[in-house]
Amino acid sequence: MKILGIEAAAKVAGAAVYENGKILAEEFTDGALTHSETLMPMIDRVLQKAKVRMEEIELITLTNGPGSFTGLRIGAATAKGLALSGARMDEEGNMTGGIMVLPLPTLEVLTFGAISFVQEKTSWIGKAPLLVGTMDARRHQVYTAAYDMDLKQVIAPQALPPDVLAGKLKELGRPCLFLGDASALYQDVFSDILGELFVLAPEEIRGLRAGTTCRLAERKIREAVDAGEPMPFIHGWEMRIEYLRKPQAEREREERLRREKAAEEGRDTAGEPGK
Repeated sequence: MKILGIEAAAKVAGAAVYENGKILAEEFTDGALTHSETLMPMIDRVLQKAKVRMEEIELITLTNGPGSFTGLRIGAATAKGLALSGARMDEEGNMTGGIMVLPLPTLEVLTFGAISFVQEKTSWIGKAPLLVGTMDARRHQVYTAAYDMDLKQVIAPQALPPDVLAGKLKELGRPCLFLGDASALYQDVFSDILGELFVLAPEEIRGLRAGTTCRLAERKIREAVDAGEPMPFIHGWEMRIEYLRKPQAEREREERLRREKAAEEGRDTAGEPGK
């Protein structure tokens, strides 16, 4: 199966073409240009390098959150556009055809990329390390989730202050390999609370890569086949983003409405007789 991987959930944007366990071509960048400027040209280049036409792609996979609100929307819009390029509407008004899409949780992809690194770290044998994905959520919070080496969730995806996350992990008492951009950003917090249980992943495996997304997609497909379950694909028009937290503009609007309501109630109270 020829797979196109797209990555736009964080600062690094990337694209990869993958087939039968091999990355045929991959690019990523965290330069000054925005994802809207870099993503489609990268996709075109990796297709050319892999000598694969878009018409030959059988599956598109990407991370669908959490992450940068703008990046997630750009990634989703790109995936939808490519997936729907071959779709048609039948006589009953239903969409058919197009390329299927496999969205994957950002933090699961982030941690999956470190499994082989941990397996080679013989000093951790028998210590049941946790893979901890962290992404800067701003406002002194991190998007986070923790998985064991079988990729089973130990801490579900959520937004937490870094010290609260470290406290939860300390209670588990297991070595923790930290990944993602917030792992270095809040390194002092994590290290102070966790001590020797805190391990910062090497920079080369700390971030998101489209090739890793493709490898996890292939694993999900294999697991579904082995279990006799339906394929985890969706149509492009069914794509949904998992933000974990409301966009800043929406949060600010709700806060403004709350203040306006409180001010209005205050004026009403002040105008009552005897007040």
